[in-house]
Amino acid sequence: MKHELDLANWPRKEHFEFFSKFEEPFFGINTVIDCTIAYETSKKKGFSFFLYYLHKTLIAVNAVENFRYRISEGPIYIHDTINASATLTREDNTFGFSLIDYHTDFETFSAGATAEIERVRNTPGLFTRSFEDDNIIHFSAIPWIDFTALSHARSYSFPDSCPKISVGKMTLHPNGKRTMPISVHVHHGLMDGYHIGAFLTHLQEAMDH
Repeated sequence: MKHELDLANWPRKEHFEFFSKFEEPFFGINTVIDCTIAYETSKKKGFSFFLYYLHKTLIAVNAVENFRYRISEGPIYIHDTINASATLTREDNTFGFSLIDYHTDFETFSAGATAEIERVRNTPGLFTRSFEDDNIIHFSAIPWIDFTALSHARSYSFPDSCPKISVGKMTLHPNGKRTMPISVHVHHGLMDGYHIGAFLTHLQEAMDH
């Protein structure tokens, strides 16, 4: 479900109108998250660490209203729920786009995600399904690289307002702490650095519980 944002009375109306005229309205921030507790918990419970931190990411995304805003042919709509379109790799090192539905219950989420992973891995091509709505984040994992910066291939002529979140290689430090780099790219007409900060706070809290 979604409903239209009252743009006329939105405090960020001028910000939206200004940044929406840019050829590239997205901006990005790279930082590091502590995944020590999340990794240990997922292993103790026998959960996929990838699905565990993807679920935590969606918890944080859905907790920040601006991450649920999408531009659709002019108006801004607020979605009740945001899901994930994650890039999933295959044995031949190609990848396909997926649609993984968010559920607050992890085991329900994991079951659906596991089925989607299996489907994509056994379906050739990049676009293995249609996407009927844009209530998604674009999510990718780059577990081979402890990156400090990241950019995305973008078509400026293609209308897009979905946040793009990527994580990198997990590093085990001598003191036992585990960290991962994370990159967050968002439409500046819909949110600012404050909102990315709120997302990262929610994400770290989720990873620690």
